[in-house]
Amino acid sequence: MENNHIQKILLASAEVKHNIANDETLVEIIRKAADAIVRCFQQGGRVYFCGNGGSAADAQHLAAEFSGRFYKDRAVLPSEALHTNSSYMTAVANDYGYDEVYARIAGSFSSKDLLVGLSTSGNSTNIVRAFEVCRSKGILTIGMTGTGGGKMKSLSDLWIGVPSNDTPRIQEAHITVGHIICQLVEETMF
Repeated sequence: MENNHIQKILLASAEVKHNIANDETLVEIIRKAADAIVRCFQQGGRVYFCGNGGSAADAQHLAAEFSGRFYKDRAVLPSEALHTNSSYMTAVANDYGYDEVYARIAGSFSSKDLLVGLSTSGNSTNIVRAFEVCRSKGILTIGMTGTGGGKMKSLSDLWIGVPSNDTPRIQEAHITVGHIICQLVEETMF
């Protein structure tokens, strides 16, 4: 393995973030997402996250930044990743099918709550189904995907489409954008 191959990968990751930083529309949507999350918390709502595979790990990571701490020692901001209850996930997947695991629990959300879905393709059926349930209940959704947005794009109240089709680069950018949102929310509220 050569050093220039590693440098090429690092530069590809940096280029995706550079492209986000230079897209005024995307930067504005990121700000709007942070504002929406602030409003959710201020109104007594909870922020839920969902994803599959690496995006599930990212969802859990971002939920922990709110419910734990980011930069500041502060009050808990109620947030959780929907996949962390393995008994629920396996029971619903067994009884209703994996496509329904997030939709079923989204049916219990309050109108004050907010759902963030992470999917590199934007076509994860279980997230799409949860967004459909949220749309029917008037619950705000933030979709984080790659280029194009798939089915999630039209179901997202706020859509953050990372300008890439490369799964690892999209997931890296999702965490970067998620951290920016966490920082903005924490700075605004505390």
